[in-house]
Amino acid sequence: MTYREPDNLIGIGLYTPAEASRLVQVPPAKILRWLRGHEISGKHYDPLWEPQVNLGDQGIALGFRDLMEIRVASAFIERGLSAQKVRQAIQLAREIIGDERPLSTSRFRTDGRSVFLQIGEEECETKLIDLFKSQYAFREVMERSLSNIDYGNDGAPARWWVLGKSKSIVIDPTRSFGRPIEAETSVPAEVLAEAVKAEGSIEAAARGWDVPVRAVKRAVAFADEMDRRKAA
Repeated sequence: MTYREPDNLIGIGLYTPAEASRLVQVPPAKILRWLRGHEISGKHYDPLWEPQVNLGDQGIALGFRDLMEIRVASAFIERGLSAQKVRQAIQLAREIIGDERPLSTSRFRTDGRSVFLQIGEEECETKLIDLFKSQYAFREVMERSLSNIDYGNDGAPARWWVLGKSKSIVIDPTRSFGRPIEAETSVPAEVLAEAVKAEGSIEAAARGWDVPVRAVKRAVAFADEMDRRKAA
């Protein structure tokens, strides 16, 4: 795994496991197991993939693509697939799709079904085949886990509308180091939400930042949702 100096983090996004957990709604401990590997009863399980950012002894940080991969991996595991099967699918999909993090690519929406079927048929796993023999079942998993994503020309995820486009909060790894921003103003949502606390009202915060009141309201609603997830 390659160590990335801070100057090389531009365009990648940077998130702690706790921050990632609130955004993708997967517990931090599970994220760490998937990206660090773990042992159960003396048996070692490799990471599902290597995270985009390696902090060495300082621990794990995630990039934007890691967030997108986690969403898909989580959806498959929730449907009953083991993490080991998901790891096999990632390895096979890398060869087919040609991307180090293939689960979140637009091409995986179509090729992913055949990837999982190939794994299931090789190992005669009826449960795996049953899940993906239906195009509807596969589409349901993919649309839920890859919803609200804008893709680049290379088929890789470029932006994520965290709560849906109507809420106007977007994560773009090329802007503000991947922090959630209010799309109309490009101001980080957390900055606008903190401004409300400092100024005492949404209207005062809007005047202070010279942005529409509606933009501040969207940022506050997003901050409230993240607080709710943190407390859950």
